[in-house]
Amino acid sequence: SIDIRTEARRFLKVLERKTNEVINLAIYRNGEVIYIDKFEGTKSLRMHSRIGGRASFTYTSVGKAALAFLSDSEREYLLENLVLEPRTRHSIVDKAAFIKQLKEVRFQGYALDLEENEEGIVCVGAPIFDFSRRVVAAVSISGPTVRTSMGRLLELKDDLLETCTQISAACGYFAAEDKQI
Repeated sequence: SIDIRTEARRFLKVLERKTNEVINLAIYRNGEVIYIDKFEGTKSLRMHSRIGGRASFTYTSVGKAALAFLSDSEREYLLENLVLEPRTRHSIVDKAAFIKQLKEVRFQGYALDLEENEEGIVCVGAPIFDFSRRVVAAVSISGPTVRTSMGRLLELKDDLLETCTQISAACGYFAAEDKQI
């Protein structure tokens, strides 16, 4: 009965003010990642993401963050039917390389989108967990490549992970109980 959007909003507003970048909140539902909230930041950036729109598991940081932390059986089911077609010249289209990237996401705790979904846009995303330790959503921070270097993405990652931990806690998740993360 927890409304993730309501629980996340106060934390995402703080993250938006701190980073001045675009923040997306997406939920995982029945094999899809759906954007449910967006904060524009103070810097101009036009992106395709919109509330109610679907996020790709393969090209977006919110999609990869959600997919990487699903249960093994659910992730395998989704990967069986996955079609990797290039969206940009940076899109990963090799299934083995993509699966390797998901393992890295699980290990690191965050996912990157390095112009894989939109040319000129990079993102860092991280999962949100509920009280049952299931991934239920993900948050991303996006910026244009002209001002968002890899170093800047990694700086943003620290603020993002802290925010996702706070949102997860508001949803009843207690990380100390989970030895896998």
